[in-house]
Amino acid sequence: MPYAVTVTFDIKPGKLDDFMPHILANARASLANEPGCQQFDVCTDPALPDTVFLYELYDDLAAFEAHQTMPHYIATGPRIADLVADKTLRTFERVDR
Repeated sequence: MPYAVTVTFDIKPGKLDDFMPHILANARASLANEPGCQQFDVCTDPALPDTVFLYELYDDLAAFEAHQTMPHYIATGPRIADLVADKTLRTFERVDR
């Protein structure tokens, strides 16, 4: 069953340009190297310049858990830690219609 993950990052003021290359590289690596990763969108809103929203879609919970063990995922955390003021992660399972 598809498993959706949303992450909202509140980036420290003036740090967005430092943050974006890391999160974009993580998204590209996830799509290229993880068969269970169906979608990984990195989104911004011009009205909220220090907010980055991720929408990720995985085959299932196991695929998301595998994502969290990948070298690119593990490497991204320390690279962005000092750039992020707050992070909110939420997960969702699709409801069958």
